Amino acid sequence: MAGAIASRMSFSSLKRKQPKTFTVRIVTMDAEMEFNCEVKWKGKDLFDLVCRTLGLRETWFFGLQYTIKDTVAWLKMDKKVLDHDVSKEEPVTFHFLAKFYPENAEEELVQEITQHLFFLQVKKQILEEKIYCPPEASVLLASYAVQAKYGDYDPSVHKRGFLAQEELLPKRVINLYQMTPEMWEERITAWYAEHRGRARDEAEMEYLKIAQDLEMYGVNYFAIRNKKGTELLLGVDALGLHIYDPENRLTPKISFPWNEIRNISYSDKEFTIKPLDKKIDVFKFNSSKLRVNKLILQLCIGNHDLFMRRRKADSLEVQQMKAQAREEKARKQMERQRLAREKQMREEAERTRDELERRLLQMKEEATMANEALMRSEETADLLAEKAQITEEEAKLLAQKAAEAEQEMQRIKATAIRTEEEKRLMEQKVLEAEVLALKMAEESERRAKEADQLKQDLQEAREAERRAKQKLLEIATKPTYPPMNPIPAPLPPDIPSFNLIGDSLSFDFKDTDMKRLSMEIEKEKVEYMEKSKHLQEQLNELKTEIEALKLKERETALDILHNENSDRGGTSSKHNTIKKLTLQSAKSRVAFFEEL
Repeated sequence: MAGAIASRMSFSSLKRKQPKTFTVRIVTMDAEMEFNCEVKWKGKDLFDLVCRTLGLRETWFFGLQYTIKDTVAWLKMDKKVLDHDVSKEEPVTFHFLAKFYPENAEEELVQEITQHLFFLQVKKQILEEKIYCPPEASVLLASYAVQAKYGDYDPSVHKRGFLAQEELLPKRVINLYQMTPEMWEERITAWYAEHRGRARDEAEMEYLKIAQDLEMYGVNYFAIRNKKGTELLLGVDALGLHIYDPENRLTPKISFPWNEIRNISYSDKEFTIKPLDKKIDVFKFNSSKLRVNKLILQLCIGNHDLFMRRRKADSLEVQQMKAQAREEKARKQMERQRLAREKQMREEAERTRDELERRLLQMKEEATMANEALMRSEETADLLAEKAQITEEEAKLLAQKAAEAEQEMQRIKATAIRTEEEKRLMEQKVLEAEVLALKMAEESERRAKEADQLKQDLQEAREAERRAKQKLLEIATKPTYPPMNPIPAPLPPDIPSFNLIGDSLSFDFKDTDMKRLSMEIEKEKVEYMEKSKHLQEQLNELKTEIEALKLKERETALDILHNENSDRGGTSSKHNTIKKLTLQSAKSRVAFFEEL
């Protein structure tokens, strides 16, 4: 009896010590989070907590993924978290990922956080080659990824080598060409420079708009067999069910859109599809594992529900989100316009400042040159004055010598020479003295004229000195900068005001704002059509440019298939490809599937 009581007490104490919470780690595309969850929580409780933490309202695209052995599984909303076949070692790890993909990302993805998570997931799938992407499209997508991360291209900031550590292209693409990392960077940067003005969310949406037309985008592949035992691949995506050859995941052999399917079910490993037309027989296929059938069914149900929802009017919640998204987009556009205007005004102010600095530098150079000219004028004047003084002294000395010669001539004339020889010699000396006196007189006159000229040059030099001093004074007194007004200019009256009160954001539209926005949207549509044509031309140009550097022997099976499709003209969108496959009747497609 005592042993039974002790046993019950021990059981009760163990029961009390059993933990009521457990730790969960959630891995998103760009972050990790940990939560303490109650043991009784169901999948929906944990999922809602993650969505609230992320601020995500478009919850229908996402799910919590985990792995059972080698098979992917998704957390069920109506089942307890710990009742799933997950590791009981804490923290229990789940990956928050997109489970279902939109048909048209631009139309369906409303929230910026939703777009960002899809962008990160699709980018990772392309880089890991889970989605096949042609080389030329890979370069274009890489340029949008760079725009989303770095913003507008600035040659002074984004110098050669700034993408050296970035993973931007699938390894398959890099290995396919004889191109260095610098050559790839050069081509990516050339595209990147053309995306100027796009915000992060716009660049990410452009990435998704291009990626959603890739053949493997959003497709979940499963190995199946038809009744004949032929090994095939089943593709499940937003448009319907597609049957592929195992060696060709790009182009399905046949397709069944969701609006042609009435019911999907499975029993053990056999899957049954009932067409909407009851006259058409059901078609069946087998998968390898029961767990795979459960996953196929989940994906079929979810994609079918979203397919039907898209073809109905938006719910009130979606309408509200779209309205908020439009207002937010308009607000951001207005803000970008304001920032663009401010940037333009700032650039103009910088240009004015640079011009004033250039003018100031020019004036300083002029002042320096005037000062140097003044110094040269002063030196010239001093030299001329000194030379004039020397010339004047030389003229005086020559005049003195001329006077002495005249006196000597008079003295010689007065001297009586008795003999004729002495008279002749005396006359000769007198003649020589007269010639010398005449030369002295001429030299004296020339020196006097030279002295006058030097005096005139000195006067002109001093006049030049006076003018140089006057110009230097004018330059020194001239203003160098116009008066600057430190008070910022008021915003133009057509910019709506934003008032942040507490946690709410008030945004008032004016009729003029909406009219201008409508006109800008129409303008953007025309520009987009022109850009699309230009884009295709550039893609073709890039493809031609790098084709010569391709190593044919490194082409993968998917590369070869893609090239064959391109050669046959199969460059239309994924939607058009699926439409072509559904032109035949559903009955003939079912029969074709059975005979594969």
